[in-house]
Amino acid sequence: MSSSSAAMHPKAVYRLIVDNFLAVVTAAMATLSVVALVWLGPEELISWLRGREFQPAHLFFAGFVAAAAATLYLLLRPRAVYLVDYACFSSSFNRPLARIPMASFIEHNKHTPSINERSVRFISRLLERSGLGEETCLPAAHNYVPTHKYCTLDNARAEFELVVFSAIDDLLAKTGVTPDAISVLVLNCSLFCPTPSLVDVIINKYNLRSDVRSINLSGMGCSAGLISVGLARNLLQVVPRGSRALVVSTETITPNYYVGNERAMLLPNCLFRVGGVAALLSTSPAKARFRLKHVVRTFTGTDDSAYRCVYQEEDEQGNIGINLSKNLMAIAGNSLEANITRIGPLVLPASEQLLFALSFVARKVLRVRVKPYIPDFSTAFKHLCIHAGGRAVIDELQKNLSLSDEQVEASRMTLHRFGNTSSSSLWYELAYVEAKGRMRKGDRIWMIGFGSGFKCNSAVWECIDPPARSTDGPWSTCIHRYPVDIPDVRNN
Repeated sequence: MSSSSAAMHPKAVYRLIVDNFLAVVTAAMATLSVVALVWLGPEELISWLRGREFQPAHLFFAGFVAAAAATLYLLLRPRAVYLVDYACFSSSFNRPLARIPMASFIEHNKHTPSINERSVRFISRLLERSGLGEETCLPAAHNYVPTHKYCTLDNARAEFELVVFSAIDDLLAKTGVTPDAISVLVLNCSLFCPTPSLVDVIINKYNLRSDVRSINLSGMGCSAGLISVGLARNLLQVVPRGSRALVVSTETITPNYYVGNERAMLLPNCLFRVGGVAALLSTSPAKARFRLKHVVRTFTGTDDSAYRCVYQEEDEQGNIGINLSKNLMAIAGNSLEANITRIGPLVLPASEQLLFALSFVARKVLRVRVKPYIPDFSTAFKHLCIHAGGRAVIDELQKNLSLSDEQVEASRMTLHRFGNTSSSSLWYELAYVEAKGRMRKGDRIWMIGFGSGFKCNSAVWECIDPPARSTDGPWSTCIHRYPVDIPDVRNN
């Protein structure tokens, strides 16, 4: 036995005992019951029951109560919700979008009169560390100078329609579902909230039924995609069984381009890119590909200054340090811990729950200064989809959750290929896992979304029907090139 195997042996034994404790006790009790029945024999067992004065009416009543309780449970329990399929917006260069290499983006900012040279140097340094590649896309309006003159309502609506209609069309084609079969529509788009609302635009475009239940979420940040999934799940509980819900997650960035010199405001310009997804949920398992197991929402912090980004000043050589605020990561860590505390008992094996509970009690109740125990999530999940909000966020989560490079690969590659597509980034990551042919029946997927507020929302899916290696979707033309190496450019 190698030294590494020997080191792992005690923990493996611990997991074997704790995770199977209930099964061992149940098996032992069942075995003892069978032995007792055999030892007593039929006549002595009947005599023992008569001695306890058990009448046939008593046995019937006991069976009736058990059957009534089981029936009541089946009627009142929440309906299972399934993901029939999903479709991500796939940006191709023949559409009215612009592929934005870093050099082009920097040159564009140089020609923007309101952005000074110091800010351009900052943008250049930020892009070097961003983890974005050369194929991310911005809307056509961001190609003009001065940009803000072209960030009009008409151009913003054109971007929305391009992204969302393309994703919905692909989804309906994949599933074969007609628009009049959709009973629920939930859309989230944080920063673009016109009148008529965006859900009305979709209803009018696809001529959805007049009694469709629709919700338009705005201002919820990058974690809103999982909020939409939770809302759709709740609405599917009150409509007829077998109904379908369309969930649309996107961010329209045309009207939100910043042309000033405040560094915290320049960050979204550098990271956010065009993207969106349409997903079809149902309470019917027919043709479903995933089952929704859990949705957990947590919220920590209310102060804007707590999660804004701050940066160091230039040094004498002109180098610019780029660091996320300690408050940001502290609040994100608190929100993530709160989420883990809630989702852990639902998904983690007993051995991990026990260690996490002991650590939590020691720190919160006994006030012992010990490091929080980070559960081994590989025991509960096969795949992790972490919001591709930026390289620093992914780095910090990988460190705090003790994740391997393979576990965060989907997040890093999504950030490289598509940039930060806000709430839809989790679905591009799921598409990456499937395009790589890594999805198997029974695999559990943990989606973790972060957003303003500070929110940490998560969802757990279980794969029912994995596809063959995907030949369409957002990764179809480039999956053979991934994963790619992303240089670690640090501050000088």
